[in-house]
This record gives sequence, C-alpha cells and structure tokens, in this order.
Amino acid sequence: MDFIIKIFVTFIPAIIAIIAHELAHGWVAARLGDDTAKRAHRLSLNPLHHIDLIGTIIIPALLIMSKTGFIFGWAKPVPINYHNFKKPKRDIVLVASAGIIMNIYLALIGALLTYLSSFIPSPTVQLVCVAFFINFMIFNIILAVFNILPIPPLDGSKIFFGWSDKPWAIKYVNAEQKGLIAIIAIAFVIPVFLQSFGIDFDFFGWYIKNTTRAISSILL
Repeated sequence: MDFIIKIFVTFIPAIIAIIAHELAHGWVAARLGDDTAKRAHRLSLNPLHHIDLIGTIIIPALLIMSKTGFIFGWAKPVPINYHNFKKPKRDIVLVASAGIIMNIYLALIGALLTYLSSFIPSPTVQLVCVAFFINFMIFNIILAVFNILPIPPLDGSKIFFGWSDKPWAIKYVNAEQKGLIAIIAIAFVIPVFLQSFGIDFDFFGWYIKNTTRAISSILL
C-alpha cells in the first residue's frame, strides 16, 4: 500500500506536468493558425497520446529510484508546422514559451492547493494530499527551469534564438540531436566520469536543485 501511495504522490504529478507542458505547445500553436497537433490528436487529455517510453516513463522512474534529488522528463513532442504561422518569428517564441508558462501556472496552483490541504479533516488524507501537491509544484518548477535552458531541443533555444533568421541561429536551433547528446553528457556522463576521480561536480544537478529550491521557497 505504501508503494502505491508513493507512486501516486511522485510519479503521477510528474506525468501530469510533462503532458501539460506539451499540450500547452499544441494549444497555442492551434490558436496561432497551426492545427497540426489537433489533426494528429495531440490536443487530447488522454495520456496515452503523449507518453514517450523513455522520457515519460523510464527517465523519471530511474531518477525516482536513484534518489538524485530532482526529476525531469519529457513527453512526445507535439508536431508543429511553423510555416502555418502568420508571424513566424513571433509565434515560434510564443509556442516555445507556452510550455514553460503552463508549468509555472501549474506550480502556482500546486502551491495554493498545498495551503488549502490544511483544511482536510483526515490527517492521513491531508498528508497524502500535501505530498502530492508539493511534488506537483516542484515537478512543474523543474520542468520550467529545465526547459528555459538555451540548449536545443529545449524551449529556451527557440525562445532566445528561434526568432532570428541568422544562419548560425537557425543551424543552432535545429541541432536537436546534438543538443540532446550534450544534455545527457552534462547531466549524467560528465558527473559520473568526474566522480570516478573523486571530483564532485554536477553543474546540471546544482542548477536544477538550487533554482527549484529558491522558487519553491517563494511559493511556500
């Protein structure tokens, strides 16, 4: 029973935050004239339409089990055709920002619901709800601060450089595969490699933990 509760208060908030992030991208894109996500049935609330085996299930589960202190992940990217936008330079930034804004909004809701949980009469239910909403807040903050990084394929790369028609900017934003390799190297490979030499250096973990802690302290 304790295992089921632990899954409920840790894994479920992470899944909701990840899927809501992608839904926000698709919804804003549709509002700006691109219905690609809608036609692909990616504006659905059905989580099965958004789950990525590695990013939504395996990575968060491994991070939970490894007790690293932070959890992040991703859903299947919402398909977007930037050629359908009336003002591509502006709309690329708006769509990229939508997921981050959604996570910040949900983090605020999570903080509010944490306060309201104090009115629940049952101590056991109150404890579970507080754990759920605090984790919900934290996971949304993590996704926001993670995706704001200006590294492709993260949203920050499009927010900071997606509006530019400079050849280097276009090449940089489109270097998604190389960017993903860089993220994996910075977040996992380099810290493990350095630890084998007795060097405790994890910039990515330090950034995620400290920014999340700072924002959480403001909300709570």
